Amino acid sequence: MDEPRSAVPDVLAANLRLVLVGINPGRASAAAAAHFANPRNDFWRLLHASGLTPRELGPGEQHDLLALGIGITNAALRTTPGSGDLRAADFADASSRLERIAVELRPAVIAFVGKEAYRGSFGQRPGLGMQARTLGDARLFVLPSTSPANAAVPWTERLHWFRELAAFVDSIAGPRASPPT
Repeated sequence: MDEPRSAVPDVLAANLRLVLVGINPGRASAAAAAHFANPRNDFWRLLHASGLTPRELGPGEQHDLLALGIGITNAALRTTPGSGDLRAADFADASSRLERIAVELRPAVIAFVGKEAYRGSFGQRPGLGMQARTLGDARLFVLPSTSPANAAVPWTERLHWFRELAAFVDSIAGPRASPPT
């Protein structure tokens, strides 16, 4: 059976330190064929401010994350104007697809960018931070959403959780190596 396709292809490789899981591609991301492409989305700024990347990357540089041991995928593959337009059927294969990624590619940590990405995948409402559930050997972590629709959560709180993730990844996968020059 063929895998469903997304307008925004996965950025994945074997043995990554971290795989980030968004909820689904929005229209800006689909148009750019790049993850978190809405210019009002704080994802790329938070990755850098937390120390996960040595400089602020942009959506067009998403493949540069692989050299830093970071990958990206989505829980639901269908493009929508907003995550509120998703249906339960959009997540039907999410947990099994993420399990395959965990087992076949062996990332150290899988982090969900937003509680809804986790809830859609597993049918459970998570708290923020480390989760008890694992996928393969990968540890799971939940971040607040970086979407402009989540503006009620202040930057400082979102940055706190991204910094917690950076420390968690270091504790599981070892300290980050210097990026290639």
